[in-house]
Amino acid sequence: MGKGQTKPTKPPPNKAAANKQTGKKAVAPKEPEGKMVSDNRKARFRFEIVDALECGIQLLGSEVKSLRDGKLSLDEAYARVKDGDVWMVGADIAEYKQATIWNHAPKRPRKLLMKKVEKEKFAGLAHEKGLTLVPLKVYFNARGIAKVLLGLCRGKKLHDKRETLKKNDAKRDIDRAIRKRS
Repeated sequence: MGKGQTKPTKPPPNKAAANKQTGKKAVAPKEPEGKMVSDNRKARFRFEIVDALECGIQLLGSEVKSLRDGKLSLDEAYARVKDGDVWMVGADIAEYKQATIWNHAPKRPRKLLMKKVEKEKFAGLAHEKGLTLVPLKVYFNARGIAKVLLGLCRGKKLHDKRETLKKNDAKRDIDRAIRKRS
């Protein structure tokens, strides 16, 4: 080594070693979370969810503003396949007061955006096996884009609903007993 030259250092084998050398603590990366707009809890009681798919939704400006305010009802919402596209029907997005004459119709059908393969798979299963497409959640992802969690569902029979209620009651009783002990 010549005068004024420094000895090359070997890079640390992993992040923990790098943090040890620099004196920094290792921090696990946080998952970006979106803002929940609406959750269709009734669908989870009425239907057995076979499969779920995240898809986009085509909205107007006033609808996005209304969603950001949390003004959405998914109680009567379902999805239909029409002309090769999947449409969400029955979702009620309340009018946005500041939009005045450029407002939207609250219960208009909204196009769901998904890849062609996903459309064929979901629409095919729904048509073949008599399953229903039900929106389970609407939320904004980390990038601020509105997304819909669409479920491929089979209707529950009355005895299945009773079974679900029994399980929920038993779980609630167990949780109460555990809290009493603490």
